[in-house]
Amino acid sequence: MPNRLAASTSPYLRQHAGNPVDWFEWGDEAFAEARRRDVPILLSVGYAACHWCHVMAHESFEDEQVAAVMNGYFVNVKVDREERPDVDAVYMEATTALTGHGGWPMTCVLDHDGAPFYAGTYFPREQFLRLLGAIAQAWQQDRDEVRAAGRRVVDALNDAAWPAGSDAGLPGPAELDAAVGVLAGQFDVERGGFGRAPKFPPSMVLEFLLRRRRDERAGAMATRTFDAMARGGLYDQLAGGFARYSVDADWVVPHFEKMLYDNALLLRAYLHWWRVSDAPLAERIVRETAEFLLRDLRTPEGGFASALDADADGVEGLTYAWTPTQLVEVLGPADGAAAAELFAVTAAGTFEHGSSTLQLPRDAADPVQWAELRARLLAARSIRPQPARDDKVVTAWNGLAIAALAEAGVLLGVPRYLDAARGAAQLLLDVHLVDGRLRRTSRDGVVGAAAGVLEDYGDLAEGLLVLHQATGEPSWLGVAGELLETVLAHFGDGAGGFYDTADDAEALMRRPRDPSDNAAPSGTSAAIAALVAHSALTGTSTHRAAAEDALRNVAGLAVRQPRFFGWALAAAAALADGPVQVAVVGEQGRGPLTAAAWRARPAGAVVVSDAPDHPLLADRPLVGGRPAAYVCRGMVCDLPVTDVAALLGQLTPS
Repeated sequence: MPNRLAASTSPYLRQHAGNPVDWFEWGDEAFAEARRRDVPILLSVGYAACHWCHVMAHESFEDEQVAAVMNGYFVNVKVDREERPDVDAVYMEATTALTGHGGWPMTCVLDHDGAPFYAGTYFPREQFLRLLGAIAQAWQQDRDEVRAAGRRVVDALNDAAWPAGSDAGLPGPAELDAAVGVLAGQFDVERGGFGRAPKFPPSMVLEFLLRRRRDERAGAMATRTFDAMARGGLYDQLAGGFARYSVDADWVVPHFEKMLYDNALLLRAYLHWWRVSDAPLAERIVRETAEFLLRDLRTPEGGFASALDADADGVEGLTYAWTPTQLVEVLGPADGAAAAELFAVTAAGTFEHGSSTLQLPRDAADPVQWAELRARLLAARSIRPQPARDDKVVTAWNGLAIAALAEAGVLLGVPRYLDAARGAAQLLLDVHLVDGRLRRTSRDGVVGAAAGVLEDYGDLAEGLLVLHQATGEPSWLGVAGELLETVLAHFGDGAGGFYDTADDAEALMRRPRDPSDNAAPSGTSAAIAALVAHSALTGTSTHRAAAEDALRNVAGLAVRQPRFFGWALAAAAALADGPVQVAVVGEQGRGPLTAAAWRARPAGAVVVSDAPDHPLLADRPLVGGRPAAYVCRGMVCDLPVTDVAALLGQLTPS
């Protein structure tokens, strides 16, 4: 019989609906049941595309003996970390504090007040059984010490909480240059990226580096990393789209799940690289990644699904890896050998069991042959077992996709991308915005109960602001402003910073706040970037002041540890440049001045044209009866220009 999770809106929880474990969702019912039975809570956190979550589920949660022990001695709670990032955040802090590392699946044991007294990640079946028995015995025989241990964990986390307020100044050119210098010291010159394996796509750091175009170090680091990621196994060389991370330092072997947030961020980052480099590789990656989003992640309601799984038929990478023999079977001896050389498929294999991920170390000498080989291999791959799709729609990640697709639609002249961005935005406003407040997720057009967190407001506001610039439609600007007003009213800490949850959200063991970027921008970084863009578009000093205050809170640490504050530093770079505002009057649609402004504008600049009653267009007339462009930086404006060459001269750094 299905358990309580069968009615969940989360695909991850529904994966566990047939478990013999008597799962509860997170909430008051579970804690009340734990008090009634006088047993601890076993909290298990994961997500639908997580390979090791599947392994632990098969080994333990589907096992009758393990389930009997769990049901007998615990109230068991399953949480989708993507649906409840607040719950995940506070207990991941505890797990990291107790064990020195974190990850998913995450396993915590809590007392009746939610205090964690034991934590870990993946446990093999036999170890998990022994652990359950020991914890149950400790709860029964040494309750006072168990609860005291949980309270010590909570107290330690509260003592280590992010300090409110900061005396640091805004990061200016010198501090931003210093941050580039720190990144240069951590850069992998040979392979691209930063640090050692595993390597995650440093999307927000790349955005920051692209905004320091005058620094040759920044450009070199960005170019090497973009090239390495696009040519490695991290990128799907047949269908487009990026995997979540590379388990090795060379970008060869990915952790195969494909996440919406990665692909939205990388789509936009590669688009910005193409703007400044004109590299054919960059444009190809942008187009292929956009097509991946529309083909494989778009939902019938117009939003974008969260992820594709790492596994197919329970085997990681089954859909994507190839052997030389398999290439010959599909393509024949000659073309199979050519494909093996082109995609670096070796007899020894680069992945598991003699199979290889597909790479593209160098461009094909014959583009026509390359396109044909890709098409034939993709057709053959399509009849293999395919990864499952987590089709819940997450507000924040859809906000990232809206920004990327809207900008790509304008820059590449592809209306379908812009239409997809508009459709996703309308879905979020129609379904996720409930009584003026955001909800975190929906599925099949039905909104979930979880409240939106700071990143939802910041990323959606960012997406709507880009969509407004791309379309000239004023409604997107208005809603973005309302979302940011909610941020200031309900997420502020009173000292310039932000919490990740609203002041009226469910109270957890502590109110989460982490301003550092992870795989996606932190809520703080997302809010700062959106506040900067909104202030540039409207001239509102309130939003600019709020962005500056929040930047002061993180400035010192951001400059010292820029790998974890890339998006905040990108916003700081935009502020240091003004930010740049480009207002084009007199052009309908995408005229030559507007096209030049979008292509040549500094990263972080805002562009407005063909937008009725827009603040940036007010009191700015035609020049000699001709369309004109007005370029401003902060409070200082250049003379209006009427030809593209003059506009490019104003926008191109000297």
